[in-house]
Amino acid sequence: MVPSLSGNENPMESKDPKPVPKWVVDDVRKMRNYPDQPPIIPHSIEGYQLTVNANRCLSCHRRELTEGSGAPMISVTHYMTREGQMLADVSPRRYFCTACHVPQADAKPLVPNSFKDMSELGFKPAGSEQ
Repeated sequence: MVPSLSGNENPMESKDPKPVPKWVVDDVRKMRNYPDQPPIIPHSIEGYQLTVNANRCLSCHRRELTEGSGAPMISVTHYMTREGQMLADVSPRRYFCTACHVPQADAKPLVPNSFKDMSELGFKPAGSEQ
């Protein structure tokens, strides 16, 4: 017997919706879980325009604007082509920030997470042996 993909609940039954989770908007940078993880967005992006013609994220995070805004600069990798050639502006393939960077919701995980950092598994950084 193959289990139902929709679970055991009656899909036609009416019930109260779960509350919409609140966004974490404390402007505190969160630790990343693994190397090269895109940082999450620690502030509200509600109402941000992100189209082919406009990208509100760049008004603070573009390299030349970070001193005035106090925002972290986008990675230099966002100014490179696939072949590693540097560009004067953000690469078109890195222009749509929310393809990789997302806001964080204050919500319970949908599935359990058993991820452990390498340091928790007993691995030590190179050069740390005595």
